[in-house]
Amino acid sequence: MKDRIATVAMQPLFVLLWSSAFIAGIVGVGAAPPLMVLFARFTVAGLLLALYVRAVGARWPHGVELRHVVVAGLLMQIVQFGAFYTAMSHQVSGAVIALVQGLNPVVIALFAGFIGETVTMRQWFGFAIGGIGVGLAVLDQSTMSMVGLLLCVVGLLGLSIGTVYQKRFVPQVDPRAATAVHVTASAPIAGLLAWAGGQLQVWDTVRFAEALIWMVLMNSIVAFLLLNHMLRRWDATRVGRLFFATPVVTAILAWLLIDQPLRPLTVAGLAVGVIGMVLASRRPAVTVERRQVVAADVR
Repeated sequence: MKDRIATVAMQPLFVLLWSSAFIAGIVGVGAAPPLMVLFARFTVAGLLLALYVRAVGARWPHGVELRHVVVAGLLMQIVQFGAFYTAMSHQVSGAVIALVQGLNPVVIALFAGFIGETVTMRQWFGFAIGGIGVGLAVLDQSTMSMVGLLLCVVGLLGLSIGTVYQKRFVPQVDPRAATAVHVTASAPIAGLLAWAGGQLQVWDTVRFAEALIWMVLMNSIVAFLLLNHMLRRWDATRVGRLFFATPVVTAILAWLLIDQPLRPLTVAGLAVGVIGMVLASRRPAVTVERRQVVAADVR
């Protein structure tokens, strides 16, 4: 019973924390250059996560496994957030970035065959409906530049390919250690990029510190621990569809925290998006029966 409650609570908590990263990111890049924000975030989070992994005695990946975790981490951290934060500095709103990131399940589904998963026609239909929903949710909230849009696409590919890569090559790695490796490996890369781009300054120390505390504790640590834990327990398609909800939640947080209007089109997008998520989450009964038969044969 406790495990079921934890499973139910885990998903909305992850969506809320993941969505809050867009608000914190906007505050952060308003106080310092995007690569400086990343460098500080990864450095502090990497130290805290390494101490946590040591304290709980989690097993660190080694050898080939470690290399795979590093690759996944660089894709999910440096590529994703480097592109998204830079897009924010180009005046792309958090809602628009969340919209593009919300297409993550579709990209994951395109690579599903590489990780031994199948996507049914019903799920594809659900993805399409969900995509329409998240599009409606933020359609009239912001304008896009081509550079900003391109950066959003790069960030989306970093997250999606990194997710599939980890699920394909290191599905059983301890999620706590994997998250620590992701962030720790990304910190020096972010630092070198910030130094090379002349982005090591801070303009507003107070706002920078506030954004950094939230991003480190809630986004880099708690949210990614949840993400890696869910990837270990569930298939990548199930985890990926949670991202359909992030644009709507981001729009609501923006309305509550920075007074961005919550328009009727956003509410309509929420309703359509939920329908798409329900359709995408349902699998044919024959699939379940077949798995039960296979499991019985193995026993």
